[in-house]
Amino acid sequence: MSDTGNWCLIESDPGVFTELVRGFGVSGVQVEELYSLDKQLFSDLKPVHGLIFLFKWRAGEEPCGSLVLDNNRVFFAQQVIQNACATQAIINLLLNTKAESGIVLGPILEEFKSFTQNFDPMNRGLCLGNSEPIRKVHNSFSRQHLFELDIKAPDKEDNYHFITYVPVDGHIYELDGLREAPLDLGVIREGEDWVDAVRPIINARIRKYSAGEIHFNLMAVISDRKMKYQKRLTELAESTMEMDGKMEEMNHLQALIAAEEEKEKSFKAENIRRRHNYIPFIVELLKVLAKEGRLVLLVQEAQEKANRKAAEKKPEKSKVKI
Repeated sequence: MSDTGNWCLIESDPGVFTELVRGFGVSGVQVEELYSLDKQLFSDLKPVHGLIFLFKWRAGEEPCGSLVLDNNRVFFAQQVIQNACATQAIINLLLNTKAESGIVLGPILEEFKSFTQNFDPMNRGLCLGNSEPIRKVHNSFSRQHLFELDIKAPDKEDNYHFITYVPVDGHIYELDGLREAPLDLGVIREGEDWVDAVRPIINARIRKYSAGEIHFNLMAVISDRKMKYQKRLTELAESTMEMDGKMEEMNHLQALIAAEEEKEKSFKAENIRRRHNYIPFIVELLKVLAKEGRLVLLVQEAQEKANRKAAEKKPEKSKVKI
């Protein structure tokens, strides 16, 4: 796999992914983290346009569906660039949404989709990896490092990977950039919500692993809630419904809008902290501690504390409750 252009690793976080897609110029969409596969939780988030699933990758894992080659209905790009799987997953998802979803892709992704429409998955992946606008947005989430160390990674280093689940033309597809084509996971029955069909599939995948062995993360790509609430407010203002009922619903919607705005502020603050360069502060702090003769002692205490924690550490349980 190529490392052309040097793509950074991206954290699996709804605030990061929401700002990532908006950085691409996409509107009408946001990303929410899921802590369970509960049906009511999915119902509260409707409409769900797709799911992003993070898991510990294992070589040789058998697919749970059938590979679909030469299917022009599903947009799919392979991952050919190191560390690009987060952006790869979200772009594969977004480019399979329908116009009626209310999602506006914006110039960057519209141009990419149009340019690669007749390409095979490998060449789409190469185009994605060589797209400077996409790479620039992706790398805006890179973390600052004090040193660049050329250290050989341990043989048993965990490799985490993003895949996408999307509904397209009455079928559920798994889009895994490490495979050569989309996986068809089955038909969505008439009248069935696609998330009700995909929940057992994700559940079964999680259960393949030993309890506590794997760290999972699941995120839903949903319609922009703030826009939805604001649209409903406008409809109410123009409606002729009874005033008391109208005011009650309008007050409720305004509270929901305020909650979304507060969440956006929190996401932005977290992303600023992720990007901030703390290196000058850290260097100066170390200088002061060394000058005061406290640095060696603090390092020894930190090492002892880390060793104690490592000895007491238990396997981390799956983040997604099943």
